[in-house]
Amino acid sequence: MHRQELLGLLARHRTRFMEEAAYIERTRAFVQAHPDCFHCDLWPGHVTGSAWVVSPDRRRVLLLHHAKHDQWFQPGGHADGDADILRVALREVSEETGLAPAHIRLVDAAVFDLDIHAIPASRRGPAHEHFDIRFLVEMDDDLPIPGSDESHEVRWAPLHQVSRFNNNRSTYRMVEKTRRMREPAAA
Repeated sequence: MHRQELLGLLARHRTRFMEEAAYIERTRAFVQAHPDCFHCDLWPGHVTGSAWVVSPDRRRVLLLHHAKHDQWFQPGGHADGDADILRVALREVSEETGLAPAHIRLVDAAVFDLDIHAIPASRRGPAHEHFDIRFLVEMDDDLPIPGSDESHEVRWAPLHQVSRFNNNRSTYRMVEKTRRMREPAAA
């Protein structure tokens, strides 16, 4: 299994966004070059897993105000050596929201989005990159969400207001993908 499952997911992932298309190729090359790509002590970078959590009607997105980075993000984190990056993403959603896995519904096992972002040097280690593999999940937006100590706050944001919390390009891309899912199919 190891890297082959991820390489297969990357081979099947298609995007209309040029920047993300370049990330697919960079991530594929990185994974092929680094057998230990799922370990967080690989300092050129490592593979992480996250989830874009939407309400069933796709009108709201779950965001967490990350304690360490002091920014709003979708749930996600390090693989800690686990090569099943989908399992990693689902585990992170459960851990960071404080909700049991039974409340988290995977919409599609295919990659929803892919991003590569720089992580600055810290006392934990040198500057490096996260090769973030993202999946689409949904959760009832009327459930109380206890959160975890990793976040200052967890909240549902209306899709059209997500940029007020995080206006980076990858978040914009995921908002656009969500909008397109809500649009009626062309006749």
